[in-house]
Amino acid sequence: MTGTHLDHVVLWVNDPLASVEFYEKTVGLTGVRTAEYADGKAAFPSVRVSADSLLDLAPLTMAGSMDAIPGAGGTAGHPVNHVCIAMDKQAFEALHVRLEANGVAVSPYSHNSFGAHGASPRSFYFRDPDGNIIEARHYDE
Repeated sequence: MTGTHLDHVVLWVNDPLASVEFYEKTVGLTGVRTAEYADGKAAFPSVRVSADSLLDLAPLTMAGSMDAIPGAGGTAGHPVNHVCIAMDKQAFEALHVRLEANGVAVSPYSHNSFGAHGASPRSFYFRDPDGNIIEARHYDE
């Protein structure tokens, strides 16, 4: 692997296994280390966004241990504003349908929002079961 890329983002969640289920069934991502977490052999499970990146679904109970990082006192457990996942147009439309079918509220479409690959024709936002905000977008029209 060459160059710099986003490896992972940690999301604080109340129930990691329920979060994996949401991201697998509703969002369409693949769980990683789910069985290991359930067996107590991994600290948290993840879901794969792409070959190069994961969302780590860390239990909120771990947040206190993050205060041990120099200069991070009092910051553990704070949410990020949002995480954006990009996909092709067909997957984007299928995700929107799955979210609505599962009763997940979605925002109105945004148009021409700037991202890693320039302006995205359409994007929308939704919350996961723990309130983390996820943006979905596509670049191909």
